[in-house]
Amino acid sequence: MADDLEDLDEAVRRHDPDRWLATRFISDAQARADVIALYAFNHEITRVPGAVSDPMMGEIRLTWWAEALSEIYEDRTVRRHPVTLALVDAIRRHDLPRAPFETLIEARYPELYKEPVDAEAAEVPLMTLAARVLGAPSSPAFAAAMPPLIPRQLITVAFGARPPSRKACSCRPSVLRPSRTGLPACAPWPPRRMIRAH
Repeated sequence: MADDLEDLDEAVRRHDPDRWLATRFISDAQARADVIALYAFNHEITRVPGAVSDPMMGEIRLTWWAEALSEIYEDRTVRRHPVTLALVDAIRRHDLPRAPFETLIEARYPELYKEPVDAEAAEVPLMTLAARVLGAPSSPAFAAAMPPLIPRQLITVAFGARPPSRKACSCRPSVLRPSRTGLPACAPWPPRRMIRAH
């Protein structure tokens, strides 16, 4: 199991270095491993659209992860995969809710068909789960308040979450879609204020 955790940590370091670097500031080793498990799960579903040429194959892969979640939350035998096994422990240790995981999976379906990704749906649930692992309030009110209270770029810096590139989410300046937070689905990065600050 220790080897699996090391492999997950290395995978996140290679494929999601910004988030991986953010986890280095988590002093508690167990909490850090649990956050790494969340980020490894996110990597697995995020890479699906780019790994398939047929949308149907992508749907099959995303369904695989949805079924794995069902096994975890319904106390059935969980399919063996380093990420699923790490998730079982993290979910049970912190009583993580199922809905944010499902939202993360659903957020990837449009990308299979070259449609824009809802950046809020693709990012906020992951950040909410990570915050829960680190001891943030678990009430629905906290989860609902988090997106509008914290500007998306500030969340990005604080949690090491890298915004989707314009290419990845198929956004163009003329078709940016407003999200529920009032921010565009693909906000400019870096913010102009940060550019001027340098």
